[in-house]
Amino acid sequence: MPYRIRPDRPLLAEVRLIARQELDKAIETLEARPDGLHQAIHAARKKFTRLRNLYRLIASGDKPFQKAESARLRDAARSLSRMRDATALIETVQHLTAHTLTDDEAETLSAAREVLVLRRDEIAETDTDLKSRVAVVVAECRSAIEALEGLSLPSKTSHAARLMAKGWCKGLAQAHEALETCKGESHGEAFHDLRKAAQAYWMNLSVLRDLWPSAFAAKRQDAKRLVDLLGHEHDLTVLTTLLDHEPDTFGDGEGLSFLLAIIIRRQQDLRREALDLADQVFADPAKSEAGIIKALWMRAAT
Repeated sequence: MPYRIRPDRPLLAEVRLIARQELDKAIETLEARPDGLHQAIHAARKKFTRLRNLYRLIASGDKPFQKAESARLRDAARSLSRMRDATALIETVQHLTAHTLTDDEAETLSAAREVLVLRRDEIAETDTDLKSRVAVVVAECRSAIEALEGLSLPSKTSHAARLMAKGWCKGLAQAHEALETCKGESHGEAFHDLRKAAQAYWMNLSVLRDLWPSAFAAKRQDAKRLVDLLGHEHDLTVLTTLLDHEPDTFGDGEGLSFLLAIIIRRQQDLRREALDLADQVFADPAKSEAGIIKALWMRAAT
């Protein structure tokens, strides 16, 4: 079953089915590791992100469940994040390489990539308890499946429609707030909030795509592009933080300054492009769009 909810079916059964599917796939991937342990961790963490977003969408139906299970999945993802974060930094430098202006910039980024590869390999060698943490996460996934039996959601169509509209409205309101903050304050945390809101919107468009397939397909495409832009922007913020905390890792001060200048230039370009696109993606008021979701749900359910 894909990551989507059918409005013509009981909401509780649909949410449980999706959640079990995501958790079962996470367990299978972490245990089988067809493409290696680190790729399995990356895939499982994406499942946790999708599931946490689903729980936020239906949060008003069972807030204690949402709070407890979102925390479980958040902690599970964090326990496996160190190696993936180290790999993401290498991918960030590769992204920057496609936007160099001179041979000197290309050489600087090549040297930075070599440093980050060595850093990742060192983390891999010293992270001796990773497999045991994976085993703990698998056990948490099984507990999360059991916890689904305690989830309570409305059975009436009108109540389910209001619940979904409320979750949609809350997420979109957070996106509007984050967008306004980014326009007034150009700091990394604000853009990270906008990225999370855009990612939530993209996933909500996916999970409710059956409400209006043609319109939601176009919206999903724009939202995904926004998520990608803001993802690159956030990765550059993480890389800048590493430069601040571990400056000696990247050599002399001149090389560090040159690398930082490349990062800042690309980050500014990404922010400008992302803000322009975000104005389009989040053009409609939250309450108006939530009202459309409610009406679409009622029509699709009947």
